[in-house]
Amino acid sequence: MASVSAYRAGSFLARHLPSRLSTAGVRAAAAVLSVSGDKSRLVAHNLERVLGHTMSPTERRRRVAEVYEWYAQYYLESFRLPGLSPTVVDHGFSYSGFEQVEAAVVSKRGAIFALPHLGSWEWGAFWISGVMGLPITAVVEPLRPPELFEWFLGLRESLGMNIVSAGPDAGKESIAVLRRGEILCLPCDRDIFGNGVVVEFFGERTTLPAGPAMLALRTGCMLLPTAVYWRDGGRFAEVRPAIEAERHGRLRDDIVRVTQDLAHEFEVLIRRAPEQWHMMSPNWPSDYRLLGTEPPAHLRGVG
Repeated sequence: MASVSAYRAGSFLARHLPSRLSTAGVRAAAAVLSVSGDKSRLVAHNLERVLGHTMSPTERRRRVAEVYEWYAQYYLESFRLPGLSPTVVDHGFSYSGFEQVEAAVVSKRGAIFALPHLGSWEWGAFWISGVMGLPITAVVEPLRPPELFEWFLGLRESLGMNIVSAGPDAGKESIAVLRRGEILCLPCDRDIFGNGVVVEFFGERTTLPAGPAMLALRTGCMLLPTAVYWRDGGRFAEVRPAIEAERHGRLRDDIVRVTQDLAHEFEVLIRRAPEQWHMMSPNWPSDYRLLGTEPPAHLRGVG
């Protein structure tokens, strides 16, 4: 993980360099980073999961380079966002399925955007806050060192988001948001704490966080698989139909069922643009085998 100083420098350059120079720099850095290392091997492994075939060396180089280029674009865009007006953010932004969100807000039911690390979700959050004028809270992964988390906290709060750090108190704060009938963003395609539930995800067993399903089952809010893509020079938000999240039996069984449904919805969203999926950490037991390391305790015996 880069230092806070590096992120500050990147933010300064992204906001002050001409667009063509910063974009060229992003592409050059992505080309260098994509050619070797464990992360590149993981990226290629993930792409083959999504695509359903083994890539040739030529396809591998091209597709891995695309993932790194979009990942660098994500940071470049995040650094620029606080300096943009709501009018600029709204320009070129399109969406599908947002009427579900409007219905949830009007009825005070609340809504969860369940998100994979795909595309540019902060752009969509800024649009909701700055253009639509709706309160929005995001639960995000804690970063180390703490100074880096604080820097990203300030960046995201400048976009109009309320930020909650994933941890022991996140559930209580999330329930309060939903019971106020507001919107909650949950990036949740990685089980970072190792306390999730086992699902099949792109044909392999792994674990995903139980939080989205548990919150939806407890509060009755709408659980909406969502992604924000770069498309045709703009941004496009796809809000998938709400996942059915009602109690059928034991709470644990219902959580597993709803989380499995969410995993299948993530497959749909990721297959739309696999090169925009920023999954660069091991997430399945086979990822650890690929790297020659032992899976963590929560994944042993899963795959």
